[in-house]
Amino acid sequence: MRHSFAALAFSCAATSVAAQDIQLISPIQCSLGDDCYIQQYVDHTKGTGASDFRCSGLSYDRHTGTDFAVRTLQQMRKGVNVVATSGGTVKAVRRGVEDAIYSANNAADVNGRECGNGVVITHENGWETQYCHLKKGSLKVKKGNVVKAGTVLGQIGLSGRTQFPHVHLTVRKDGEVVDPFDPDGKITCKAPETRGLWEKPLPYRAGGVLYVGFSDRVPEFKDIKNGRAAKSTLPDDAPAVVIFGFGFGAQKGDQMRLVLSGPNGVMIDKFVDIEKNQAQLFRAVGKRLVDDTWETGRYSGLVSLVRNGRVVNTEQAAIDIR
Repeated sequence: MRHSFAALAFSCAATSVAAQDIQLISPIQCSLGDDCYIQQYVDHTKGTGASDFRCSGLSYDRHTGTDFAVRTLQQMRKGVNVVATSGGTVKAVRRGVEDAIYSANNAADVNGRECGNGVVITHENGWETQYCHLKKGSLKVKKGNVVKAGTVLGQIGLSGRTQFPHVHLTVRKDGEVVDPFDPDGKITCKAPETRGLWEKPLPYRAGGVLYVGFSDRVPEFKDIKNGRAAKSTLPDDAPAVVIFGFGFGAQKGDQMRLVLSGPNGVMIDKFVDIEKNQAQLFRAVGKRLVDDTWETGRYSGLVSLVRNGRVVNTEQAAIDIR
């Protein structure tokens, strides 16, 4: 996916650098692994296919950056700041691109503006960082501004060619893309770098469950991504009790385990097979009402992503039926 402004150089493959003469902070003001996560990394595969710096599949063909994402559109609307990862001078800014999920219907509107609303910053010694998909109307800087690491540039958005709210960060050295997680480009699957260009190591998650929710029916995926699907409570005559898990980075052969428990113990404990690689996904299980009402009280849910028999991570939630 092309994320460069028209006047800037673009490279499709990560290059290596001998001197790590820049240090970066996270470009997003959030708690990685809690309310935000990294959806995709720089592609290190030569030719077709995709592989991240840990030889896993959290990338896609020719992806040139790192995607720092929030879990839902609701979070995006509340506002999550994007900041400069290092001090420098603003080289370019683009504004005015609408926030909308990319589709065939709006493809023509973002042609040549795939980065959406964005900022490019030049740093010392030939380094450059670029920030894409910022929210319309949120940009705080102008061309020529001098910024420090942590200066707010704007907010997470959905502008340009994207289908989920995030900031795409591209790092370049002398015009060539560099993976900040593996700047020398020497991929060692069993012993990956733990720091890279980051001032503090950032956590790596090879996919996982982002959040768990309850509903009275199997929700629409668009409502899950919007953050509208989860109910805060359910009435005792709800037509069904459904638990769902929203996840990312699933691989073919993974399983999602969903456990639904009520006041009297476990009601459902089911493993659902994942039949193909999926950047984002959800799975749901539930029970229909067969009596006049549900037993009132606390109901809990636990959802895990399981890979090769091992749990990648687990999230849980609870709800009251009144």
